[in-house]
Amino acid sequence: MTTVCTADQMRAAEQTWFDAHPGKDLMAVAAHAVAVEAEQMLGAHEGRRVLILVGGGDNGGDGLFAATELASSGHSVELLSVLGIPQAEGWRAALAAGCRQVTPTDVLHQRYDLAVDSVLGIGGRPGIPRVLMRTDEWLVKSGTPVLAVDLPSGLVADSGEVTTAVHAAVTITFASRKWCHVAHPAARRCGDVVVADIGVDVLDADDLVTREDLAHLWPVPGPRSDKYSRGVVGLDTGSAQYSGAGVLGALGALRTGPGMVRCAGPDNVGDRVIARAPSVVVGEGRVQAWVVGSGWGSAPGNAARLDRRLADGVPVVVDADALAVLPRRIPGNCLLTPHAGELARMLGVDRSEVEADPRGHCLAGARMFAATVLLKGSIQWVATPSGDVVAALPGPAWTGQAGSGDVLAGMCGTLLATGMEARDAAVCAASLQALTATLNPGPWSPDQLANRFPSTIAELLG
Repeated sequence: MTTVCTADQMRAAEQTWFDAHPGKDLMAVAAHAVAVEAEQMLGAHEGRRVLILVGGGDNGGDGLFAATELASSGHSVELLSVLGIPQAEGWRAALAAGCRQVTPTDVLHQRYDLAVDSVLGIGGRPGIPRVLMRTDEWLVKSGTPVLAVDLPSGLVADSGEVTTAVHAAVTITFASRKWCHVAHPAARRCGDVVVADIGVDVLDADDLVTREDLAHLWPVPGPRSDKYSRGVVGLDTGSAQYSGAGVLGALGALRTGPGMVRCAGPDNVGDRVIARAPSVVVGEGRVQAWVVGSGWGSAPGNAARLDRRLADGVPVVVDADALAVLPRRIPGNCLLTPHAGELARMLGVDRSEVEADPRGHCLAGARMFAATVLLKGSIQWVATPSGDVVAALPGPAWTGQAGSGDVLAGMCGTLLATGMEARDAAVCAASLQALTATLNPGPWSPDQLANRFPSTIAELLG
């Protein structure tokens, strides 16, 4: 796992450090980390030409003191003041070290080996001024790699949204990743993210699943595995009106590596599933987990349909329409997979409240129903009744379309059937779907994306 924090969490952690170290400053430590990363990007060469984009505040100060260190190492360093009044002490030190101030006009049509973006930090607003846009356009056009300090200017620390922002090849941030480093589309502007240890501990940061975690957690069959030991997942999904949900869930389950998939939905659903996936077995039988609710519609018999599956005593993925008829307490190791609107109805709050604090409401749902909750969205949160909260690997916004949740429910069912805990099944399924979308950019439909899950798994485990 890696950690991700908000801007407020980072500020609080820094204040705790300052309180414990009166009279000391973090700027020199952060600036040195920036200079070290810049040297690595420049390679083992002296006399390289470096442009430092400087803003006001601490972020600009980090860039200026890094400029001083780079100039002292023999590089030709130029300073472009873009926004705000540069930090006075850092500006004087950089000029004294031989750095040269330039204008925006000077920069255009010049060639640099590296640019350092230290204009806006975690306190910045979305977007960048026109002068920085023009500079960024030139750096992109000329092929100049950019090292962003904390985050590329124009991004917002707590958001994946992008209006206008600098394009970074590498972003060096401090103590913990911020949400813009992992949430799309902002993450694409950050390039490779390096987390520098500056001695600050963000104790309340959240855990984020990584590719390495996903590879470690993924269940892999052994030479003596059979269809039952690998896990049999049963799907009681779909209806006469929404038979496609049953097909999508079956594809999600099948492409995630089960021993067997059973389809126990209505006859018309079974017919469509078999036509698309002939290895699925239609009818009742032994299962290690159930997936219910996807495509049920608002039928009067939904509560009884759910009770029947809960009575089997195996883990159940409760999705979509089954969420509306949940009892307050359900068997252990079950997984609820609502989107924001469904979770709002379950908790009796407005959707806007869930969207404003998805993490907190995900945890509230887990505690209310004594079950693990996977809250679907741009950042997918997983919470357990014991208070464990983790974020799945984020993916692009292309997956926000009808049918993606049906596929995801089937994936979760397969992983529950292998014997995984609900928390791990949820984070693995959501992360695999997101990673597959990241590796296959574009508007793939949910069933098309499901067909690419095996290649993603093979790449992970290879």
